[in-house]
Amino acid sequence: MDRNIRTVDDVLKLLDGLFAPGADRWTAGGAAWWDGFYADRSKPVPFFVAKPDENLVAYLDEKLITPGRALDLGCGPGRNALHLAASGFQVDAVDLSPAAIAWAEDRAREAGAEIRFRCGDAFALTDGDRGGAYDLIYDSGCFHHLPPHRRISYLGLLDRVLAPGGHLALTCFAAGGMGSELPDGAFYQQSALHGGLAYTPESLRWIFSDLAEVELRRMRDEPPESELFGEPFLWTALFRRDT
Repeated sequence: MDRNIRTVDDVLKLLDGLFAPGADRWTAGGAAWWDGFYADRSKPVPFFVAKPDENLVAYLDEKLITPGRALDLGCGPGRNALHLAASGFQVDAVDLSPAAIAWAEDRAREAGAEIRFRCGDAFALTDGDRGGAYDLIYDSGCFHHLPPHRRISYLGLLDRVLAPGGHLALTCFAAGGMGSELPDGAFYQQSALHGGLAYTPESLRWIFSDLAEVELRRMRDEPPESELFGEPFLWTALFRRDT
């Protein structure tokens, strides 16, 4: 007989276990799925292209964010980490997938960029891994792959590593555009995440209500010949930590 629930982390791990293994995209156990996803670098996946997100470029052009220390969550093949490094940021980039990190490291080598890549769970980063607080946490497509209970872990990470005055910038599935619009409880009944969760502007404002909203809008559509990545089925959001 097990009686092993004592902390919030114990509860979160218990809830993780309610999902079928094939649904896992957020724990270390999900690395194999992502490795398979990134195995063929020639696949026609829109965000495999070596282009930064249009909103990230806009934040820099409009001086909504300025260079400092940055953490790229779920960095994938490193396209946004490379742009941050080229813009003067000191960049740490983390992803669960060894295949994604290997691809990102190849790109960084080709570009001559100095980026510190980490393969593993971003929520498990230690002070030694990080080396201090971040002025920017950038998340392009990680947040919407988390089950509802792991928003607690996400907010806890922000509390630990985002510097006062620092910014959170993210892109996520937009309700009505892409992603599942089921209520939170339904995901636990079905043991699946249906490829990712869709969000409304109101839900994002509520979840990140401890931060100050700077901008929240649809990502702009970018044509194939553009030097930027943009898909209108995503929200882009920029929040600031004032305290």
